[in-house]
Amino acid sequence: MSETPDSRGALPAMRGKPALRRGIAARPWWPWARRLASLAFFVLVASLLITQARSVQWEEVFAAMRGYPLPGLLAASALAAASYALYSCFDLIGRHVTGHPLRWQQVVRVNFISYAFNLNLGSLIGGVAFRYRLYSRLGLDAETVTRVVAMSMLTNWLGYLLLAGLVFVWRPIPLPAGWKLDAMGLQVLGAVLLAAAIAYVLLCALSRRRSWSIRRHELSLPSLRLALLQLAMSSTNWLLIAGVIFMLLEQEIAFPVVLGVMLVAAIAGVITHVPAGLGVLEAVFLALLSRQLPENQLLAALLTYRAIYYLAPLALATLLYLLVEARARRASPGSPGD
Repeated sequence: MSETPDSRGALPAMRGKPALRRGIAARPWWPWARRLASLAFFVLVASLLITQARSVQWEEVFAAMRGYPLPGLLAASALAAASYALYSCFDLIGRHVTGHPLRWQQVVRVNFISYAFNLNLGSLIGGVAFRYRLYSRLGLDAETVTRVVAMSMLTNWLGYLLLAGLVFVWRPIPLPAGWKLDAMGLQVLGAVLLAAAIAYVLLCALSRRRSWSIRRHELSLPSLRLALLQLAMSSTNWLLIAGVIFMLLEQEIAFPVVLGVMLVAAIAGVITHVPAGLGVLEAVFLALLSRQLPENQLLAALLTYRAIYYLAPLALATLLYLLVEARARRASPGSPGD
């Protein structure tokens, strides 16, 4: 059963129908091949991190962290707060599309909690499970929550496609000589990513057909205005995240380079499925930037970044989640202790 766009502009609605597996994905060995590839990549990153960690002077790293100037820490914290505030509004797009009745304050709170847990525990626990639990407690059905989550995920990765495409094409980051991907390959990859983002916008703007069936799922295009809003919000958020690291590196590396390395680290973390990208972020930055900055300075910046962007928001999100759960239990007449 397909969805038709409403006057607000439709969400890419992908409704579950039994999908027919085709091509290589239908092979019985394909799931194992995917797992082995992910495991191999994880082992590669882990070995790289362990090798780097053995040569690090950790006393110098902690000394560098203690020596950060207060204005730089405040600037990085302000950028992190701006990023969280912006990302916490992503679910408002889904609210606009679905027309569900929750107040914007409730949506922002759920979005903030799920984002903080998503970064630290992984997308299935944070980005998906927490949203379903919290939204269901607020009265939304599973189908509506699915549409909201799908819109937020699409919004997030649209900005990634745009920025990664632009950076890799016009300002490719310097890659180590031993890597199989050279500067030309990175530019080709960037062109593909940029083309995908542009194609999405053009489809939303020009396509007369607003709904397709893709592998037994119905996909409805949003309006051009909504697509541009998605790109603007997501791109700004990725820029803010890179800005946090840029400030902690004390602006000693050009911002486009920091942005490019951060984008590479982000996709590497997704591929390895490591919660919080623990070790992956550090390994990528060390591999790509250790020639430009001392390792102790890089690690000091990245560890401080984790404290500001991961741990501090997680502490606040945990407190908010406990308050939400306590309020829900008090409001439930059948809860224990009532």
